[in-house]
Amino acid sequence: MADRKNWIMPRRVEGEASRQAHADLPKGTYEREISKEGFFGPAAFLHHTHPPTGWTSFEGPLRPRAFNLSKLDHGHHSPWSAPRILSNKHMEMRFWKLAEAMPALSRNADGDQLLFIHRGEGALYCDYGHLDYEQGDYIVLPRGTMWRLDPSTENEVLMIEATNSHYTLPDKGLVGPHAIFDPAMLDAPKIDDVFRAQQGETETRVEIKKRGAVSVATFPFNPLDVIGWHGELSVVRINVRHIRPLMSHRYHVPPSAHTTFISDRFVVCTFAPRPFETDPGALKVPFFHNNDDYEEILFYHAGDFFSRDNIEAGMMTVHPSGFTHGPHPKALKGMFTPKKEATDEYAVMVDTRDPIDFHEEARPVEWEGYVNSWQNRSAED
Repeated sequence: MADRKNWIMPRRVEGEASRQAHADLPKGTYEREISKEGFFGPAAFLHHTHPPTGWTSFEGPLRPRAFNLSKLDHGHHSPWSAPRILSNKHMEMRFWKLAEAMPALSRNADGDQLLFIHRGEGALYCDYGHLDYEQGDYIVLPRGTMWRLDPSTENEVLMIEATNSHYTLPDKGLVGPHAIFDPAMLDAPKIDDVFRAQQGETETRVEIKKRGAVSVATFPFNPLDVIGWHGELSVVRINVRHIRPLMSHRYHVPPSAHTTFISDRFVVCTFAPRPFETDPGALKVPFFHNNDDYEEILFYHAGDFFSRDNIEAGMMTVHPSGFTHGPHPKALKGMFTPKKEATDEYAVMVDTRDPIDFHEEARPVEWEGYVNSWQNRSAED
């Protein structure tokens, strides 16, 4: 986190402006935030007379991207053959569809692995034991863990690798360590009868990914043969329905308040249903902003995505650092008087400090017209 006292410009107010961010805007204006260090550093709040995304055309590599990941191919038995969507030196993201039990164990030697179960349910078997999972679960797999999934229904899984790094919990500051979710809500696998039943002398392959290449170790037995363990390192699981988002009835809190996991060069946030702000002068929709230090990736899991038009569950949007963005025209009508009392959406956001590269596997499911969706008409491909 940046040390604010070392920044150059002292705080000031110029012209006709609100003195409180995200509230009491001058009549007929649209607020845009420019900030450093995501939403942690110094910021300026500009009041525009037109929507900051009111372009009639947008050209060049800074354009935002959108992908319908639910339309990707089925039938990948290994997570390492699942389509890669995007990556950089510190993060890799894949989308994996699995309908049958994995025929081999997997092991990631490149970094911690985060599985988000977008669809389906089943059982996880790993070094630490057995753990059932369901739609909406996050599962954190420490680097080097051997594991496999045994779906009971077809699975769709968003996988986020912390390359050469690990996942930790955020510092929740003034609100204390039990806010958003209590660490006691994190479930660990168990050495139970179900786990013991899968042990045996069956020949087992382990697919190990290191530096993007896969090696295979074959054992004459199932190496998930642990009879017990102790320590403070484990696979853990938490469901999005157990996340209790921070909010203020008088102030629209920034996305950083919804941080769920932290890695060295990116964060994972969860947007969960919450009441709208009730103060008559407070914004009720995400504010226009320049996130100039981070790439913003948003995966839409379930619900009604009130700030986005033509976006449905299973889609992903990417807003590059330096791209001004905010609510779509339909959502702007509810800036101060939304039609509902609460949001009804679950989404996973990844903010990464380093630029990302897109992979060819995602190109067939890209929505090319996404950049036009801020115009006052529906964008057509």
